[in-house]
Amino acid sequence: MSIFSKHDGYSRMYKEGELTLGLHIPLENYQFETPTMEKQVELSQLAESYGFTGLWLRDVILDDPSFGDPATGQIYDMLIYLTYLASHTKEIAPGTAAVVLSLRHPLRIAKEIATIDQLFPERLIMGVSSGDRIADFYGLNVNHEERGKRFLESFNYLNKVFEEYPSIESSLGLIQGSNLVPKPTKRIPTMITGYAQQSMEWFAKNGDGWIYYPRSPHFQAEAIEKWRQLVEEYHPGVFKPFSQPMHLDLSEDPNEMPTNIRLGFRIGRNRLIELLNIYKEIGVNHLFFALFDSKRPADEVIQELGEEVLPHFPAIKL
Repeated sequence: MSIFSKHDGYSRMYKEGELTLGLHIPLENYQFETPTMEKQVELSQLAESYGFTGLWLRDVILDDPSFGDPATGQIYDMLIYLTYLASHTKEIAPGTAAVVLSLRHPLRIAKEIATIDQLFPERLIMGVSSGDRIADFYGLNVNHEERGKRFLESFNYLNKVFEEYPSIESSLGLIQGSNLVPKPTKRIPTMITGYAQQSMEWFAKNGDGWIYYPRSPHFQAEAIEKWRQLVEEYHPGVFKPFSQPMHLDLSEDPNEMPTNIRLGFRIGRNRLIELLNIYKEIGVNHLFFALFDSKRPADEVIQELGEEVLPHFPAIKL
């Protein structure tokens, strides 16, 4: 049972015992260079036409070469660019992986995501995190070591402010006798990304799902099993989905065996289907590919995935 069974974006993406596929923006094989951000609309539309269920974006402000990852995100502000892509697609769910609650005021976030949901009803899936890019914390003069505490305060504020005329007294602000407008059309699914400096018990109880970092099936299975046990303890009979990214370098040889790359695999499509079935069996409900380290152009990879892999892991029928 899920409390989001009538949320279109969620319902196309998540069903207990099933696996759907998404993509990580930017749709580009830029590796350790700066993304060009070319043809993102056209590629997003292509992905949607094949039945990918999600487009995932990152919340990154500063380019920090010392971080060891060229993750300037998708260059553009996450929520602005998410809105832009949503306006050029029809049903694929834009997802945040993740809104860094420690660096954004929750009242601003509430206003922005409620507006997005009003403009594109029942499409947004919101991952939230405490953040890990220390340069962004320094740039905003936010204490990095206290990000877990700030995350928790922001999370509680964000959930409370969607009520009608809420009473909020927080270190982040005071609301008495006033009301946020607009409100979302429906409750927005809110997934915890990583641990967010909290315990697994906390996000099993408070999150609507979990987005965790890519790991081998063996180690991922252990984490999923422990988390689902806690979900059942706190919310008996309630389904909360598990999602993860995977960096993908899709080989032109469909039978090439997997070899490890940064946060993922180089692999042929037939072996990829086998691997995805293993992830499905251990309880992964949605997996989104990052093509950053691909050797092939993104449009070729999306086409091959769409034609040969997606039929095995289709969007959930509404």
